[in-house]
Amino acid sequence: MTTSITEVTKREIGKHFVFGFHGHELNDDIKTLIKEYYLGNIILMKRNVRDVIQVRRIVRELQAFAKECGHQKPLLIGIDQENGLVSAFSSPTAGTQFPGAMALAATGSPDLAEEVSEASAKELKMVGINWAYSPIADVNSDPKNPVIGVRSFGDDPREVTRYALAVSRGLTTSGVAPSAKHFPGHGDTHVDSHLALPRILKSKQELEKTELMPFKALIKPNPIASVMVGHMALPLFTGDDSPASLSDKVTNGLLRKEMGYEGVVVTDCIEMDAIADPAQGGCGIEEGAVRALLSGVDVVMACHTYEKQVGAINRVYEALMAERLDLVTLEKGGERVDRMKDLFVGGWEAVLNSETDEAFEEKWEDMKNKNLALSIKAYRQSCALIWDSGILPLKVGREERLLLFTPKMESLNRAVDDADGVLRDRAGRLRNTVGASYLALAELIQEKTQCEHVVYSSSDSTVVPIQGHIEAVVFVLRNADRSMWQREYLKKVLMGCASIPVVLLASCGPYDLVGEDSERVRAGTAYVASFEFTRSAFEAIVEGIFDEKRTEWAKVPIVGGAL
Repeated sequence: MTTSITEVTKREIGKHFVFGFHGHELNDDIKTLIKEYYLGNIILMKRNVRDVIQVRRIVRELQAFAKECGHQKPLLIGIDQENGLVSAFSSPTAGTQFPGAMALAATGSPDLAEEVSEASAKELKMVGINWAYSPIADVNSDPKNPVIGVRSFGDDPREVTRYALAVSRGLTTSGVAPSAKHFPGHGDTHVDSHLALPRILKSKQELEKTELMPFKALIKPNPIASVMVGHMALPLFTGDDSPASLSDKVTNGLLRKEMGYEGVVVTDCIEMDAIADPAQGGCGIEEGAVRALLSGVDVVMACHTYEKQVGAINRVYEALMAERLDLVTLEKGGERVDRMKDLFVGGWEAVLNSETDEAFEEKWEDMKNKNLALSIKAYRQSCALIWDSGILPLKVGREERLLLFTPKMESLNRAVDDADGVLRDRAGRLRNTVGASYLALAELIQEKTQCEHVVYSSSDSTVVPIQGHIEAVVFVLRNADRSMWQREYLKKVLMGCASIPVVLLASCGPYDLVGEDSERVRAGTAYVASFEFTRSAFEAIVEGIFDEKRTEWAKVPIVGGAL
């Protein structure tokens, strides 16, 4: 090994990272990473998405700049587009909002899930995005899971397998590389790896029965393009508390040798505290990058911080010079990345086409119209009716009053709530304690009747009195099985609604009332689930609550059978 890193080796190292950056335009940070460090892969975040024309333009500029800097192959441009609550490209000015995993599973139709994924991927491909970090292959064994939840297709590994395969097919058909996550399974934990290192105390035999089933199906006989390894410790399997993303026994041993996977392996973001924070047992971002590559990972992801990204690359340089990392092994991983690029990206002509914005916009509008119809159809089929004591549809006149209760926003899941500090300001304060989606729900109900909106919180010692003539109440829960104060507030509301119909809406996980005395909450109520607090989901729910012609509801079992 020479005492300096050659230009060829720098190019090789750049293949093994996927980095994010800030802003709606190319900035000096990302230009430096592409030019000086030969960064070969980019992740776009919601912070990079303003509208579809801007995204298309920034992707083309990234590719043109990489070509100008002498890159041999175009960039992989990835994005977290699971649909549902994790939809970095979805907005009124960009991609279509489609249902997420648990909502799609509630439809009972893997074919619909495949159709939705294919349509979503076509939108990504149109703007030059060629890598989607989806499908979620985690089995949500623990309903109190703080990071997966409705991002999973459910708690049955066979059903998760059916839907994960459908999503993978849909993405692949449209030319977008899928990435099954979070290997070997993040569904049975109380800990969010954004905040700390989860420990899953399962043996290899136990993992085989649940966690590994979907991944095995995605790997054989038609291997999925990429697999994302997660930051969770499996001490009964590995023998220590090393995160799976840094474990040779997980990637080289289990995934590569035992399961025979030959595609690209990428880490979850190593800026998550499970890796980044020594106080949580992490080894730090820079060291984490080296350990991940040593474990057999091909691509290390770091989404946020330029200084840490440069530090990670430099630490890999140092590891190569010290012969801690083997260049030949690294090059084999680089070949896997190149093969995925050839298959899903193509050459420079494919990514630098000369289509005008006007021609693109015409095609885009046509696609969006078709996809909006598909989205409406999918959301209608995903809304679940858990029970109805005979109050649906609500018979509330246009001038009559309805009381809507929505919970004060809490940051429960950084992947959903705080991925980019959107929900909180720099001082950590909640920017909007009502929540934009719940404001949208109030607006949708207002179109049907006179809606009075109450935001309730854990600090409320008394319930807002139900005064005057109220025809109905809609009471919204959001993961109340973890935020028990919502249940307590609900009990007080029900005491004042003896003769008033109450619609209970599970606006995220459908486990809100598991363990509650069902007789006490069933009388005079209906319980519906949207599986996500997106405007599109609420549009379908409101239609179902008020529309006499609505007869189709999804019917899904609740984990634990308590309801």
